[in-house]
Amino acid sequence: MNKDRLQTTINTFWENHIIPTLFDYIKIPNKSPSFDPNWKENGHMDRVLNLATEWTNTHLPEGAKLIIKESEGRTPIILIDIPGNRNGNVLMYGHLDKQPEMEGWDDGLDPWNPVLKGDRLYGRGAADDGYALFASLCAVKALKEQDASLPRIIILIEFCEESGSPDLPHYMGICAELIGVPDLVICLDSGAGDYKRFWTTTSLRGMIGGTLRVDVLTEGVHSGGASGHVPSSFRIARQLLSRLEDENTGEILLDELKTDIPNYRIQETKKLVSILGDEVVDEFPWDLKMEPSTDDKVEGVLRRSWRPALSVVGADGLPPSANAGNVLRPYTLLQLSMRIPPLVDPIKAQNALEKTLIENPPYNASVSVHFEEAASGWNAPETTDWLGKAMNDASETFYGESSCSLGEGGTIPFMAMLGEQFPKAQFVITGVLGPGSNAHGPNEFLHVPYAQKLTACVASILNDFPV
Repeated sequence: MNKDRLQTTINTFWENHIIPTLFDYIKIPNKSPSFDPNWKENGHMDRVLNLATEWTNTHLPEGAKLIIKESEGRTPIILIDIPGNRNGNVLMYGHLDKQPEMEGWDDGLDPWNPVLKGDRLYGRGAADDGYALFASLCAVKALKEQDASLPRIIILIEFCEESGSPDLPHYMGICAELIGVPDLVICLDSGAGDYKRFWTTTSLRGMIGGTLRVDVLTEGVHSGGASGHVPSSFRIARQLLSRLEDENTGEILLDELKTDIPNYRIQETKKLVSILGDEVVDEFPWDLKMEPSTDDKVEGVLRRSWRPALSVVGADGLPPSANAGNVLRPYTLLQLSMRIPPLVDPIKAQNALEKTLIENPPYNASVSVHFEEAASGWNAPETTDWLGKAMNDASETFYGESSCSLGEGGTIPFMAMLGEQFPKAQFVITGVLGPGSNAHGPNEFLHVPYAQKLTACVASILNDFPV
């Protein structure tokens, strides 16, 4: 295989066929069902499905089949079945649903209006994870242009990953025969430590999402007449959260949410820090003189990849400050996001959370919790020699630097599912979410040159798949 030709082919395809399509994709507010309960009626998902279908049909390799599965009441999936001319079965994965808008986009930028600024394509979903379908097919087509010998490849694209992939087990069941048993899984929905090399993710945290609600009154009352005698619902909520975490350090207090970190993952983290240095801290948009939770860079990376962490990501029952009168509010509702380490049982963790929050509430307040389906974390199996060499060779060829791995603090429910279902499979979990790309937040962007090189790396790994 001529690798210079491969990169040129991929770059041209990106410029002519992927970037224009990503512009169209960004414009569609295809929020995941958790954020758009009326997704079917609103029709945005159908628009994205039609966009992806038309594009795929235009660029479908000879002999490949496009299959759409859509069961009643469930989000759809896209399957592209590409026959191989040698042994082996590869599963490639991405998703086309999106996170909500989020506030704080810079002037001139907007979640639903694509802007190409230098090397960066701004807009919701471009990097997480709209590019994955197009890049996957691009990698295969570029290889086929050079008559490369390939294993069978299945590209699977879902539409509810940002909601925890609740529909995916159903489709994995009904499509089990079609998908088969993968030898290699390539996921294009993860991050990168920098934009200088090919990165792979070796672990992912799980997640327990849900709401905590505290009711103290049936209606709001004058704060002057009631406060002090009637306990604040917000104060009670704070007390309950203090059962979960040390508010001074952020340490999670429940043993059911912790795990021993394998030594080889600690060593991997030390290597990561030796490469990135201050970048493991500087990648975040810190406010003013804000400091991280620890000065130990290795510990900081472990805290966001192998330790549990609680975030309050939303609230209800609190009026906007401009409309806030002197009223003791009847209730406070907090949207919680609890990240749990790889290897932690999410059901046991969720049960421990519920028990801790509900039992013996302060002042006998009415406390309720509601959890979404918990997602497991994931720890990659040991990488085989051929795959380790293939990833490093690809990185050195297209980036000029050795490859590197990292643990991610985010969650990809599909990986835990596949790891359990196919324990003998090898995994390449990679993606374009590098420093500043800000998936889920304002100013999300796709670093185009990095994505082009990553596409070439994926193609190179496919080409190196052992006979």
